Amino acid sequence: MLTGFDLHLLGEGTHFQAFEKLGSRVIEHEGVSGVHFAVWAPNARGINVVGDFNNWKGRDHPMRMLQQSGYWETFVPGLARGANYKFEVLGADGHTVLKADPVARYFETPPRTASIVWNSEDYEWGDADWMDTRPKKDRWLHRPMSVYEVQLGSWQRSPDGRVHTYREMAERLVPYVKDMGFTHVELLPVMEHPYTGSWGYQVIGLFAPTSRYGTPEDFKFLVDAFHRAGIGVILDWVPGHFPKDQHGLARFDGTALYEHSDPRQGEHQDWGTLVFNYGRHEVRSFLLSNARFWLNEFHIDGLRVDAVASMLYLDYSRKEGEWVPNQYGGRENLDAIEFIKQLNMLIDRDCPGTFVCAEESTSWPGVTRPVHLGGLGFTYKWNMGWMHDMLDYTKEDPVHRKWHHNKVTFSMMYAYSEKFMLPFSHDEVVNGERSMLDKMPGDVWQKHANLRSLYGYMFVHPGKKLLFMGGEIGQWREWNHDWQLDWEVLGDPRHAGLQRWVRDLNRVYHAQPSLWDADFDPAGFSWIDCNDNQHSIIALTRKAGRPTGEQANRQTEFLVAVVNFTPVPRRDYRLGVPLEGDYQELLNSDAEVYGGSNIGNQGRVTAEKKASHGYDFSLSLTVPPLGFLLLKANN
Repeated sequence: MLTGFDLHLLGEGTHFQAFEKLGSRVIEHEGVSGVHFAVWAPNARGINVVGDFNNWKGRDHPMRMLQQSGYWETFVPGLARGANYKFEVLGADGHTVLKADPVARYFETPPRTASIVWNSEDYEWGDADWMDTRPKKDRWLHRPMSVYEVQLGSWQRSPDGRVHTYREMAERLVPYVKDMGFTHVELLPVMEHPYTGSWGYQVIGLFAPTSRYGTPEDFKFLVDAFHRAGIGVILDWVPGHFPKDQHGLARFDGTALYEHSDPRQGEHQDWGTLVFNYGRHEVRSFLLSNARFWLNEFHIDGLRVDAVASMLYLDYSRKEGEWVPNQYGGRENLDAIEFIKQLNMLIDRDCPGTFVCAEESTSWPGVTRPVHLGGLGFTYKWNMGWMHDMLDYTKEDPVHRKWHHNKVTFSMMYAYSEKFMLPFSHDEVVNGERSMLDKMPGDVWQKHANLRSLYGYMFVHPGKKLLFMGGEIGQWREWNHDWQLDWEVLGDPRHAGLQRWVRDLNRVYHAQPSLWDADFDPAGFSWIDCNDNQHSIIALTRKAGRPTGEQANRQTEFLVAVVNFTPVPRRDYRLGVPLEGDYQELLNSDAEVYGGSNIGNQGRVTAEKKASHGYDFSLSLTVPPLGFLLLKANN
């Protein structure tokens, strides 16, 4: 039952385990087994619990408000897990509406909308080794992180078109991600949502994994399987908005409760959704509890916070006169900023080893700076600038690329201003954007070669990596949430070669500390040549940090990467390097096994004592057409 202390914490927005007190819970009360129901609806005139157990007749199970707190509760004896229910809310506006439970752990499968009584605390986890070491992983800041972004309903389906269950995904998706070498999987929102076409971004049940693929225990089984395979799990989390569906949060008690009453503050016109009122303590407690719930209850390793820019700016996607300035006359959403800071401080304190990544598309300063130093406190920020620049550049015909060379190099002007993740995400392969492969110019061979070199550059550029499903096999069509990926393309050696390329990029990325050890340290990167726009070639070095003790040998580790963004092979291309001796060709995107023309350096090349690019030594390279090379000194 709700205690006075619970009500106090909820009222001040500091109850970070509200999910343990609100919603429906199977308990024993005064020696009687049943279900306790609790819900926040301060302006409601009355609330009843209705469901299969009372033939949806509200007067049989009324709720009572506790101490004028706005929180209602009741106990229904004899009720058990699996019962369907809703709250029958007589709102302040005089209308009676059936509302789903905001804190329900489980829902009927859409389009049905009832909440389901469900306790799932008894699941026996098998990921103790992962969870024991998670706090020691430094939030992956100094470890390799390569993320495979997945929409569960459209990755792979059964032959008859049926979506796979969470447990079937554990059998199929987990070994695939493991084989491909990704360190993490990022799942588009799995929280319950009424409209499949929203891809999960219009959430009704923030505390419930969608029943489309199984029960909460089934989803835990999937997370468990990933962890036992050594793979972290990131969830796409949506605290920025929610849909207007009648059974959801909108006007929950007949008033604007979770949202703002003023549509200039409370509506996202682009998405047809409502904005959370972050200034209300109870709303903050609801959202903060939700974040903590997924990280602790479901062992999730990280949250990717969707559409952060829409939260930060009061005028986001609004014209003049369509928004309300803050108390200082500015466009910053001060309540949202404080909520974000509180979120990141809470997770940093209570969920060691986990991380929070911001999808933030503007130049807001200090997104990943700690809160105590004036920042927002996120662990990572998606580098949308790098992504758009590179996609714009690679769409250009190679003959014109020399005029756009700065798009390749500009990112290094700000690469260390934040802790970045480099995404090629779902948003870039849908709604007319074309698939990653189809974006590339030229004939079929050139499209594949362009994409291989682009991925190569991503893996040597500072920052963590993210690739949306289908990008690794070179799917031709845009992503469609209503069907699976076009796996049949792997019958073509060029597509199979691209998949092998991504697998090998991950393999080498894992094995070479130079590619991740100093991701956020300028000492870990240097240009050899960023100015050769005439040949559309860039060359750089990546270096490991300077650890002590057993890893002191990393002090001299470095890699050389060269990318040729034209279809012209460059022979006897002179490139300065830090050391003399032999250099091994770790990767060549033009190798025949990847679908290339097999132009390169036969696996190794020797540095001569011939000055170039500010170094005493240099290589005479054969740089393949639309090719990527990664070299390592044999010292």
